[in-house]
Amino acid sequence: MDNNRNMILAIVLSALVLFGWSAVSDRFFPTANPPVTKIVDGKTVPVPSPSAIPAANAPAALRERTLVLAESPRVKIATPALQGSINLKGARIDDLTLTKYRETIAKNSPPIRLLSPGGAKDSQFAGFGWTGQGVALPGPDTIWTASSGALTPATPVTLSWNNGQGQIFEILFAIDENYMFTVSQKLSNAGAAPVAAQPFGFVSRQGVSKDPSSWTIHTGPMAVFNAAANYSINFSDLDEAGNNGQRFASKGGWLGFTDKYWLTALVPDQKSNIDATFRVGTDKNYQADFTAQPQIVPAGKATTASTHFFAGAKEVSLLDGYEKNLGIAQFDKGIDWGWFYWFAKPIFYLLDWLFRMFGNFGVAIIGLTVIIRGLMFPVAQKQFKSMAGMRVIQPKMKALQERHKDDKQKLQAEMLKLYQQEKVNPLAGCLPIVLQIPIFYALYKVLMLTIEMRHQPFVGWIKDLSAPDPMTPVNLFGLLAFTPPQFLALGVLPILLGVSMYLQFKLNPAPADPVQAQVFGIMPWVFMFIMAPFAAGLQLYWLTNNCLSIAQQKWLYSRHPTLGQVEAKAK
Repeated sequence: MDNNRNMILAIVLSALVLFGWSAVSDRFFPTANPPVTKIVDGKTVPVPSPSAIPAANAPAALRERTLVLAESPRVKIATPALQGSINLKGARIDDLTLTKYRETIAKNSPPIRLLSPGGAKDSQFAGFGWTGQGVALPGPDTIWTASSGALTPATPVTLSWNNGQGQIFEILFAIDENYMFTVSQKLSNAGAAPVAAQPFGFVSRQGVSKDPSSWTIHTGPMAVFNAAANYSINFSDLDEAGNNGQRFASKGGWLGFTDKYWLTALVPDQKSNIDATFRVGTDKNYQADFTAQPQIVPAGKATTASTHFFAGAKEVSLLDGYEKNLGIAQFDKGIDWGWFYWFAKPIFYLLDWLFRMFGNFGVAIIGLTVIIRGLMFPVAQKQFKSMAGMRVIQPKMKALQERHKDDKQKLQAEMLKLYQQEKVNPLAGCLPIVLQIPIFYALYKVLMLTIEMRHQPFVGWIKDLSAPDPMTPVNLFGLLAFTPPQFLALGVLPILLGVSMYLQFKLNPAPADPVQAQVFGIMPWVFMFIMAPFAAGLQLYWLTNNCLSIAQQKWLYSRHPTLGQVEAKAK
């Protein structure tokens, strides 16, 4: 009867863990990127590329991008990393694709499009100008004159406009070989009286990010104000604020919109005071903008304001380089590293170094696991000895529990004395688990957030380590013509993970509490389902870690045969 009750209780607890995790994981811990492949007739095939043309039921205001681009004169943008154009109507950077990254792993997949003009699907663009009173200023319909037809890293382009009242406005665009624009706005006053104006910049986007924002991964409005990263602003907050938006005053800093892998950010002069605003307009058009301090331009004089504009992939080393070389405050925080920022970045750089050594991120993850296990070997050895020592003194502990069952305080004192005499630490077994938490979380963040891990293959059917294992026996490895729901899509890696956890638990001392023993017996198979939706890279790390733990325990038993005999006798 007791055994049946214990079994039922263990099953109930395991079910609570399994279904409870499924209920909260999407909100708090997104498990993996969307799959880039699927198994069809036992073969790995890419998921089809998304169409770049609006659907037939899209709002009438949206038009095909090529038609919108052809409606105004443009200056071509051509760099090793970017292709696109600057719109001379309104001086907007509104056409940009990332040449090094594609939508999917399919050979015919289009490159990632980051910026699109207003009126097209998923519009997002940046603009620069002046605001003020008593002077004719360029506006969104102003047609600027370009000094040349192409912007490249070697050939900057100057846009100019004369208001016919003595003021000449110029915008000098320069770009590096990656994703950083330098925008210099110049106002020359050839009139008879001083003029006052304020330079501004903005980024506008239509609709929220396609990458959902969660407790651990922020997407949407993003800023660093007064040397502090701000991840607390969401699209929903701007919807609630309405026309008022959310306003900030800062010295330097930067602001814009972040997706999981892409960032558009305005970087004003880091020594200047600015007023910044996040706001929303009609039809879910969101905007991040800043205005610098007013400038008085005397007659016959000119003033210049410089801004950087980043539009591209959040490559870790690149963001770090811009922060260091351009002095941009906390630009690396464009990646939401989370609580273990101090640990996650070293994990990434070690993993990236191993990748460059081996040429395969899966092998790099295995190498990372070996290094971590090697560093933790002394701790694991103490854990093993402590667990075995606890097994040795089990009879003495039970005798003390019987002797002092009515005196809890006396029992605790006697057990502490027994631990000291036998030189065992009941908490030593928890230390490796505690140490693994920041490692596992850091690797989770690296797999989920760093562009360097996106679409990285391992072996065979695993074409993306940041997505779940697509090969599952539930549909006979793709031979049956149906795709199982995520909850049941047990890939090969999570199945092997469950088996390795079972074997590892079998080597550990069995808990004295029958309920705990039943729970530990079921937990490997529960975790097999929990880990199935996670990134294959995380599953590979945990599987490798379990295999190394099993090998280490076997080796320690061979070094200490008496402990193995005690353990076998106890079981």
